Amino acid sequence: MEFPQRIIKAGETDRAIVKAIQQRLLALGIGNFEATGTFGPKTTAAVKQFQALHRDRFGNPLVTDGKIGSITWEILFDNVVPVQETAPSDLLAKAIEVAASQIGVMENPPGSNRGKEVDAYLQSTNTPLGSFWCAAFVYWCFREAADQLGIANPVFKTAGCLAHWNKTQGKKVIKAQAINNPSLIKPGSIFIKDHGGGLGHTGIVTAVSDGFIETIEGNSNPAGSSNGIGVFRLKFRKINSIEKGFIIY
Repeated sequence: MEFPQRIIKAGETDRAIVKAIQQRLLALGIGNFEATGTFGPKTTAAVKQFQALHRDRFGNPLVTDGKIGSITWEILFDNVVPVQETAPSDLLAKAIEVAASQIGVMENPPGSNRGKEVDAYLQSTNTPLGSFWCAAFVYWCFREAADQLGIANPVFKTAGCLAHWNKTQGKKVIKAQAINNPSLIKPGSIFIKDHGGGLGHTGIVTAVSDGFIETIEGNSNPAGSSNGIGVFRLKFRKINSIEKGFIIY
């Protein structure tokens, strides 16, 4: 079965989907109920048990909340969705290409938020050198892509992640929408994290698969830091970890 593009939980009205989930759980020896198509307390408990016993594709424990989102669905039904890697426009494709050309750029010295390339990212947004630079990196990538295509850069000019989210004219896909329907996120989308206190992190999505995104991020590190030392490609971010959502130009 394909993921129905919404979270399945207690009270679900599509009895056919619920029955399929129940039958799958019972086939795995989990749960003590009849497959009636009603998602009640026993089904919730069985889903939690399944989640407690299994891990996602990266080896991380599933969240034991009794709800079936895209990540639990993938493991439950052994149903890996093909990775979506094709950007829907020339601009988004070119922005990914430009971002990929910067992978391996490092601060000089590490931890300084400085360096030849880092300074160029910050200068593209008229931001003081030595500032956090993840959002400036995103802007610079789109500026370079737009210049190569001979078109105007539509990305809001800022080195602030949350300022970008608040002031963009691009299409927004908020977190809840993205969790329910990962297909709304397209390669070339810009993710916006919100850490509170006006701080955030951002990067460019290069691929989407179920509840995961692959990204290229500036001011990051292999663990996904929001104040790291270079430009990295990461493959493990969960859609539900992106607090604000996604911007699509």
